[in-house]
Amino acid sequence: MSTVTRTAGATVEFRGLRRAFGATTALDGLDLTVEPGELLALLGPSGCGKTTALRILAGFETHDGGDVLVDGAAITSIPAHRRDAGMVFQSYSLFPHLTAVDNVAFGLRMRGTGKAERRARAEELLELVGLPQHAARYPHQLSGGQQQRIALARALALEPRVLLLDEPLSALDAKVRLSLREEIRRLQQELGITTLFVTHDQEEALSMADRVAVLRAGRLEQCAAPAELYARPATAFVAEFVGTMSRIPAERSGDGVEVLGRRHAVDGTLPADGRVDVLVRPENVRLTPAEDGPAQVVAASFLGAVTRLTVRLADGTTVKADLPTAEAAALPIGGRAELALPERPVLVDHRAS
Repeated sequence: MSTVTRTAGATVEFRGLRRAFGATTALDGLDLTVEPGELLALLGPSGCGKTTALRILAGFETHDGGDVLVDGAAITSIPAHRRDAGMVFQSYSLFPHLTAVDNVAFGLRMRGTGKAERRARAEELLELVGLPQHAARYPHQLSGGQQQRIALARALALEPRVLLLDEPLSALDAKVRLSLREEIRRLQQELGITTLFVTHDQEEALSMADRVAVLRAGRLEQCAAPAELYARPATAFVAEFVGTMSRIPAERSGDGVEVLGRRHAVDGTLPADGRVDVLVRPENVRLTPAEDGPAQVVAASFLGAVTRLTVRLADGTTVKADLPTAEAAALPIGGRAELALPERPVLVDHRAS
């Protein structure tokens, strides 16, 4: 049984962090706090600055302004090898000439830890990640998932205050990725280590993280618990980046909007001018079979208990709706339907021109 102990968890703060590469701004005044012991996912499209933020925290990248603090102390002037952060990369980065146990113990050897102590520590960590029987194997004798577990154990060997994960699952196949993300989450909670997880995969972020920080063009759009981020996105960008959203043209009606023949209050701020769209998730769309309905079913995707239907409105707008599969059977391709939204405030955005 492993005797690896739980850590206290550090507080990490990005304060006004800025970084540019020539004319490209990677980080534009990032302000973000990671609470002790939480797993925070940095989510966003390629080029949004999430990996740059992680590399600055690790000491592998410099910054142009702002600061990074760990437990209240600025660390940006401290060399990478003294920052007490463990990092796991997408590419595993194991030493091919070392066995699994020696890969895990490598950092301890560089620190001058005695042979017996580092061997015992490495064996504990191999047990923690479920690979004690693979101690004598070399990287080429391990699967991708096993190699990534070894890389994770190596990152934990020095008992870092912060664990940094840079898209560690993206090179793995779907089944292994699912298993390993559950394993990483279990270990993170068991050890209580503050963890930053960079990913462009929204499913990974929502399923693993305590909170998710969505970045866009070097700025923080929203940071919230997964359920809040999904149900109450702060901006149209977050709404469309996290999960699936349909846009339905709407008309202004006082301080609300009229959409599909009904008036709705607005969740948030109504744009000051211009035409607007309502943003709606598939599970919030209601479809009812109707011979003369305004919506026509043009596609269906079976998802198990739910079937996702795509319908087209008279103006060419397409809307996705998730229905129980038994109900969706009454709406075949080419069938017509009435479409309605729940009677609650809706999120709106400027209509694309």
